[in-house]
Amino acid sequence: MSQQQDLLRDAMRRLNLTRDAFSERLGVRRRALDTWLLPDDSGESRAMPEMVGKFVAEILQREALGAVVAGGAADDRSIGQRIAAEGKPHLLSVAQFDRGSLEDLFQVADIMQPIARRQKVTRILEGAVLGSLFFEASTRTRVSFGAAFCRLGGTVCDTTGFTFSSMAKGESIYDTSRVMSGYVDALVVRHPDQGSVAEFARATNIPVINAGDGPGEHPSQAILDLYTIQREFSRMGKLVDGTHVAIVGDLKYGRTVHSLIRLLALYRNLKFTLIAPPSLEMPPYLLELVARHGHVIEQTQSLEEGLRGADVVYATRIQKERFAGEEIEGYTPEFQVRKSLVDAVCKPDTILMHPLPRDGRPGANDLSVDLNHDPRLAIFRQTDNGIPVRMALFAVLMGVEKQVARSMRDAGWRSPAHIGPDDADFDGLD
Repeated sequence: MSQQQDLLRDAMRRLNLTRDAFSERLGVRRRALDTWLLPDDSGESRAMPEMVGKFVAEILQREALGAVVAGGAADDRSIGQRIAAEGKPHLLSVAQFDRGSLEDLFQVADIMQPIARRQKVTRILEGAVLGSLFFEASTRTRVSFGAAFCRLGGTVCDTTGFTFSSMAKGESIYDTSRVMSGYVDALVVRHPDQGSVAEFARATNIPVINAGDGPGEHPSQAILDLYTIQREFSRMGKLVDGTHVAIVGDLKYGRTVHSLIRLLALYRNLKFTLIAPPSLEMPPYLLELVARHGHVIEQTQSLEEGLRGADVVYATRIQKERFAGEEIEGYTPEFQVRKSLVDAVCKPDTILMHPLPRDGRPGANDLSVDLNHDPRLAIFRQTDNGIPVRMALFAVLMGVEKQVARSMRDAGWRSPAHIGPDDADFDGLD
């Protein structure tokens, strides 16, 4: 993505304006704005006039000054300082973010996009080592974090499983964390017990990122999910404010939805439709949190009614590994989000999301594979976005985010225009 696209996308996000409203604010035709947002290699891409760039910068400056006047002194701390956990550079919970720091992180992720897309390379973390500690099975998250760190020039020391860990021999979390911190420069930890990652963080001053703590939280997944929603909405001229989000599946143990609903609560006037059987409903403390922010919450066991009119459908699988002898009642194949149902009750521009993995077996109560060629299915764009978002998190927590833009150079290899053979063009606006 060019600097021109970065500037325009960031301006729309910060000003909270749709494309129509932004083009009107600039005094230009919507069509002109669209051509400025097209990728450089598009035949219809156009460079915006220099005067427009200056005008955008002035608008953002005036908005920033207005915010200072309204809210007091400007916060000139870095993103890492603003989201610190007890003064340390850890990411343990999405509760560390407010809307401003979240938007600033997304701006860093935008800068990372050319690197994530194999067009540029950087070595800003050359010499740094990541310790990847997964005491619970993972493939996607573990590889995604490792790839993100490597694309910043670092290297990864990887370990998975509890059985072969010294913790299985009785070593404390504190000792494990302190020992590992002497070997590496950052830790990514997944653990089956809620709160365990926070224990790792208390024993060290190097950055620790929570990659999932049992049924607790999965903050980086929620951040990349929201980043995906914003990018999908951007091409359609929609805002996150005022949107209708349907969340279906295991809402009791699904840590991804626990984190996502907390982040979405930072926006305005949302409607949440929560679709789950009684045994898998969203925990009450999260419902209370969302309600305190003034959002509308509906709960239903009817998939057909719950999906109707939604702007975003976020499906999750059953977290069977979280059950301790409990029965799963009322969760039948009728909970499968399949193409015939989506076509019947969802809008043409509804976004279909899933944190993956999904159960692709016939009749499984999950997001059906018969949607694979539906342009509304965003799950692979969603996973692709995990790389720039996690790169941004590493850069912010390790204090190098301002070095990224000037450190980039062209990649020396050729990568395919589409990673998957069935990937579609992102409406020419990606």
